Amino acid sequence: MKSKISRVPKPFDRSEIERQELAEAILRELPRDGSVEMQLGLTLSRVSTPTEPIYGVSKSCFCVIAQGAKHVMLGEDRFRYDPNHYLISTVDLPTISQIDVASSQEPYLGLRLILDPGVVTSTMVEAGLVHRQNDSGVKAIAVSALDPDLLNACLRLARLLQVPEQYRVLGPQVIREIVYRLLIGEQGHRMRHLTTTGGHAHRIVRAVKKLREDFAKPLRIEDVAREVGMSVSGFHAHFKAVTAMSPLQFQKRLRLQEARRLMLAESLDAAEAGFQVGYDDASHFSREYKRHFGDPPLRDIQSLRELTLVSEAT
Repeated sequence: MKSKISRVPKPFDRSEIERQELAEAILRELPRDGSVEMQLGLTLSRVSTPTEPIYGVSKSCFCVIAQGAKHVMLGEDRFRYDPNHYLISTVDLPTISQIDVASSQEPYLGLRLILDPGVVTSTMVEAGLVHRQNDSGVKAIAVSALDPDLLNACLRLARLLQVPEQYRVLGPQVIREIVYRLLIGEQGHRMRHLTTTGGHAHRIVRAVKKLREDFAKPLRIEDVAREVGMSVSGFHAHFKAVTAMSPLQFQKRLRLQEARRLMLAESLDAAEAGFQVGYDDASHFSREYKRHFGDPPLRDIQSLRELTLVSEAT
């Protein structure tokens, strides 16, 4: 049965008309459920049922929903967005996401655009936007109202997918427009996390990158703070302000998510997976795993495999 778009636009309501057209464009590209990277950095998603929590590492991205609703957890903070709002993430962070509103008749339809730091920096310089003094106290994920100009740019980008040769020429220009509108909009201060100029925000981004690369190694806060040129107390405070987690909490979430992937994808047992991500004590690993995912490792992985078999069968 062909999916229907949920909203009937009011006459002359530009945003509702364009939101409906964006939904139709995503349905046209995705006749079945799934997430597909249509062009480099541009992914469309279609989901016909609400999902269980999905654990992963967010990318620096701009996300728009044409139909449905979703929420993302960062630490204890919850960010919910829908067709009237967009989500922006400016640092790669461990998150928990869940699609709340979706059905076979009105599937969740989303668009995600990866934000390239080089494009953000060059756009900011070209536009003559002044780098603000200190944006390091701003969390790396936020939700804002989707204004008509941003929605229109997203629609034009989706339209270009029908003509790949035009996308190659015009797509980068539309992406640059989206970046510019984000820079001059409510989330401009967050966008500056992505710029390659100095400041505490850029230091925190460097620290996050180092922790992601070395998550299996013992964490020495003093060493990381020294490497990014900050005091220990300043580093800890700014890191938590941006990521909503302490450095130790951040490392723990990365370790547990990688251990889960190793058990599910590479069939490692809990002890070996825990050891590979930096846990010397198997019982300590199991306790922290259960605290984070809700079940001990073996039961959790069995449940995930059963869900995979069910979804493949349907």
